Amino acid sequence: MKRYSLLTAFLFSFLILSKGQEYDILIKNGHVIDPKNQIDEVMDIAITGEKIAKVAADISPDAAKKTIDADGLIVTPGLIDIHGHHFFGTVPHRYLSNSFTALPPDGFTFRAGVTTVADAGGAGWRNFRVFKEQVIDRSATRVLAFINIVGDGMSGVVPNEQDQGDMDAKMTAMVARQFPEIIGVKIAHYRGHQWEPYQKAAEAGKMAQIPVMVDLGGADPALPLDKLFLEVLRPGDILTHMYGRNYSGHGPKEAVLDDSGKVRDHWKEAQNKGLIFDVGHGGGSFYYDIAIPATKQGFWPNSISTDLHTGSMNGGMKDMVNLLSKMINLGMSLQQAIAASTWTPAKVIQREELGHLSEGAEADLAIFSLHEGNYGFLDSAGESHSGKQKLETELTLRAGRIVWNLNGLGSSAWHE
Repeated sequence: MKRYSLLTAFLFSFLILSKGQEYDILIKNGHVIDPKNQIDEVMDIAITGEKIAKVAADISPDAAKKTIDADGLIVTPGLIDIHGHHFFGTVPHRYLSNSFTALPPDGFTFRAGVTTVADAGGAGWRNFRVFKEQVIDRSATRVLAFINIVGDGMSGVVPNEQDQGDMDAKMTAMVARQFPEIIGVKIAHYRGHQWEPYQKAAEAGKMAQIPVMVDLGGADPALPLDKLFLEVLRPGDILTHMYGRNYSGHGPKEAVLDDSGKVRDHWKEAQNKGLIFDVGHGGGSFYYDIAIPATKQGFWPNSISTDLHTGSMNGGMKDMVNLLSKMINLGMSLQQAIAASTWTPAKVIQREELGHLSEGAEADLAIFSLHEGNYGFLDSAGESHSGKQKLETELTLRAGRIVWNLNGLGSSAWHE
């Protein structure tokens, strides 16, 4: 009888205790930066299940099963990287479409505070279902996609991405409407003086009511982009690789700076009219001799993205959190950098349920430490720029679950 009495007492105490613990996780004392909700102060965030339950100045730890003390740390929405390459596979000679150059997202997202990625054109309407079943449906990271205007996707710069016969606006739009994961249309690496490929991408975007992302190819002589910016593309469409040079592996192309080092007027005009300029760092699209003069003249990105693939992750880009640090050391405020990697890209891709810490939103969060010291950052040419601040990802939560924990933040010691 005594044994049952003790068991009953234990169960009664457990029920009384758990009844008061209405939250699964409580993040306390962190400096919360939530651009959508204009929060930039120390706040607490309570999570129940997969959702944010409460954001307030002082939430009692007694109300939570687990408390994470984020004192001295920065708490943000999970980062959104709208230009990466994640259609990984084992098919040879297919570049970024079901082949070796693309990367499985979960290995490279959470450690950088990223909870949502958009694959930028790896799949077209012919093979999008393969991408969905092989990557999207198997990833803990939220994986979205810009569908390529080329039906076979980004399967090789030459000849596939030059094949106008495989650029089908109608089929691209139909597949885009079929799959909610598709949030945009991509055209990349087209070489030549014809505007028709870009017009087809714009037509598909218009039919599906989603934005177009342009990764400009090359032409000799370089194409003047005022027509593309002000006539072909619409407000809300995206130019990625905004700090690239006037020559790439695809040939000559117009850079943001003219021959005198000034930001071109039609680039400024296009941004003022609503064209989105995206970093898209990559392995060959971010140069300090372009970025520093452009930012000094006030030409900043709307969105920050990595162009993550095997050719960029071990170069100057490295990962999303390194790229944010790079932009901060160019003069972007921490708040601006967070906005350009959370709420702004969420609006650009028309997924406004993401990129913020509103009560009821999915609990995608990142916690960063901001270090002060002497740091060096590299561009795509391997040239360096020094800085005094560097972000590091301490912890990432995806849908209320801890998916990255660098230093055991909030964990119990093994002997406890």
